[in-house]
Amino acid sequence: MKFTLSWLKDHLDTSASVDEIAAALTGCGLEVEGIENPAERLSAFTIAHVLTAERHPQADKLQVLSVDTGSGEPMQVVCGAPNARAGMKGVFGAPGTYVPGSGITLKVAAIRGVESKGMMCSMRELELSDEHDGIIALPDDAPVGARYVDWAGMNDPVFDIAITPNRQECLGILGIARDLAAAGIGTLKARSIAPVAGTFPMPRPITIEDAEGCPAFAGRVVRGVTNGPSPDWLQRRLRAVGLRPISALVDITNFLSIDSGRPLHVYDVAKLNGGLTARRARAGESVLALNGKTYALDESMTVIADDAEVHDIGGIMGGEHSGCSETTTDVLIESAYFTPERIGTSGRALGINSDARARFERGVDPLFVVPGLELATQMVLDLCGGEASEMVVAGQIPDPSRSIAYRPSRVLGLAGLDVAEDEQAAILTRLGFGVTKGDVWQVSVQSWRRDVDGEADLVEEVVRIHGLDKVPATPLPRAEGVAAPTATPLQRTQRRLRRVLASRGHDEAITWSFLPPAEADAFGGAAFNLANPISADMAAMRPSLLPGLLSAAARNMDRGASSVRLFELGQRYLADAERPTAAILLAGEARGRDWRSGPATKPDAYDAKAEALAALAALGAPVQRLQVVAPADGWWHPGRAGRLVLGKVALADFGIIHPRTSAQFDVKGPVAAVELYLDALPPRSRKREAWAPSPLLPLSRDFAFVVDESLPADSLLRAVAGADKALIAGVSLFDRYSGPGIEPGKLSLAVEVTLQPTTATLTEAEIEAVSAKVIAAAGKLGASLRG
Repeated sequence: MKFTLSWLKDHLDTSASVDEIAAALTGCGLEVEGIENPAERLSAFTIAHVLTAERHPQADKLQVLSVDTGSGEPMQVVCGAPNARAGMKGVFGAPGTYVPGSGITLKVAAIRGVESKGMMCSMRELELSDEHDGIIALPDDAPVGARYVDWAGMNDPVFDIAITPNRQECLGILGIARDLAAAGIGTLKARSIAPVAGTFPMPRPITIEDAEGCPAFAGRVVRGVTNGPSPDWLQRRLRAVGLRPISALVDITNFLSIDSGRPLHVYDVAKLNGGLTARRARAGESVLALNGKTYALDESMTVIADDAEVHDIGGIMGGEHSGCSETTTDVLIESAYFTPERIGTSGRALGINSDARARFERGVDPLFVVPGLELATQMVLDLCGGEASEMVVAGQIPDPSRSIAYRPSRVLGLAGLDVAEDEQAAILTRLGFGVTKGDVWQVSVQSWRRDVDGEADLVEEVVRIHGLDKVPATPLPRAEGVAAPTATPLQRTQRRLRRVLASRGHDEAITWSFLPPAEADAFGGAAFNLANPISADMAAMRPSLLPGLLSAAARNMDRGASSVRLFELGQRYLADAERPTAAILLAGEARGRDWRSGPATKPDAYDAKAEALAALAALGAPVQRLQVVAPADGWWHPGRAGRLVLGKVALADFGIIHPRTSAQFDVKGPVAAVELYLDALPPRSRKREAWAPSPLLPLSRDFAFVVDESLPADSLLRAVAGADKALIAGVSLFDRYSGPGIEPGKLSLAVEVTLQPTTATLTEAEIEAVSAKVIAAAGKLGASLRG
């Protein structure tokens, strides 16, 4: 929200300095993001008089000007502006002056062989507007040699403040002035709004068919207007806050939106068919908005339409067809109240962020519908002439005024701040509340304070005006001795996992918990969707952490990253509960090219499995007892993914993401990933037996078994390991072979079995006995020793 100091003083009688006002704004909760004075960057530009204008001898489109700057001898300036002429007055920049719109510092230079000392400037070169058709033309009475900013009234600081969503009344300068007056920075100026008497009946009917979206709609016609440029004072104010002056009629509505927080709209009556109706949009309707874009509407949206078509997306943006132009002679001024919930829903669906939406979505003052229309009518009559019709108000204007029971002692109880009751009453009164004292006060809340709903809100109002910096810092009570640990078991698990994954070369990512619905659908669909999302692309609560990591991988690889190794800890939002989860993603190159290892390699399912097992081992899961089964979800690549289960409990999924899913996120090449389900981990045992290594050396034996192709190697390894649990310390697969010598449909799997004696060296007979057990255990799976 931007406003100038002079504009603020229209509502606030104050002699406070800019710094004092800025400090008071921040103290009130209206954070000052910046203060800029145009006079500082344009102070070197002066008013000059063009004495002569001659054609440049070497260029048809250039002129050589003789310019009186008021400093003595005339200056010679080469100018390409088509409107430059002898006798005009404009804005001059001398050599050494920095031109903000061009980013250059002027110097004496030869242009096509003719010396030029300085520049005659356009509006765009001074960053006053986008106009660049010619140099600035000033009135004949502009004083030569004077600073342009002083003559133009631009020595006026501009405040830029942040408005929190609950302070909707401060989206008008009047509300900001009220806060400052309450904080002691001046006195709020009283404003009387005189009704404008209508001289003829309202010629166009106004009706409401959608009272839920538009409870009240006021309007009147002003005929015989002349719509030209708005006066200089109005144009300067709009430009100062970043708005482009368009015409007097449009500028009036923009002025009142900034000044009083009351959005309005004006229609060219000649372009309307019949009257105006606030109704729901119908299927198939669309509107060409003032921003030049056409929007498809649906039945959930409130619109303003005549008998033939839609002219306005209610409370969000007007239509181009019925907009005012220089030929407009009769206008219909609209002042309506739209419900915030409907504005928010429609604005998000259409993707429109307008000044009107920002105000209606937060909640404008319903009781200002008629006064706002009176102000607009009077400004139109003053600036454009004409005569006004009688006012028509359709519907019922809501009155949200209410009374709240208030105990002054709650300021001390809630904020720890002792504020005298008389001061509390004065603060609330200056903020516009009505105070009736008693054992329990009754505080009436005005219609413009939609955010004040209870006693705690009134306490907040008192405290922020009295001074948040005065709230005492009070330490929380602490028990004697060493503080007990406060981390939960899940937090300790997450800390341990972060350290392990970081040590394995992964970078932690933090992504949004909400996703575009299409991305959530790729991972089973969202169980929950937000009713009020930040944007349409962030409406679905994530069912998996992998979509966020895939999007992050795509962004990194688009910026040249050859290898992406990410992990994230967060929540999945499923239909039954929120599930704590960890996800790991490997994309790009698993290992870079090297003269020792050859070309770069891509990640595969075994890389993902290794990361999953390492993470689970660090968390104390019994990885030796885990089994690998096929994953149940369709976003994993068939045959290149697995699920690690303990009994019937799934602890993790790992493998290659399905190429179709990777392509949806624009990730090129195979993507290996893991999802660890932290809430499924078995409890970590606190009992640890001391490790006592055997004094005897281990020995190993190799076995090659011929098995069916369909037999998982993991099943064979488990069977062999269970043949003699006392002596077999480890089993590993070291060879897989199919081809000549092996019949079709069969495989040769070679395993190494490690035997660890504990009390005595094994005899040959004992080794043969263990070998027989191994062969027998494998035989139960249909495996036979390879000949």
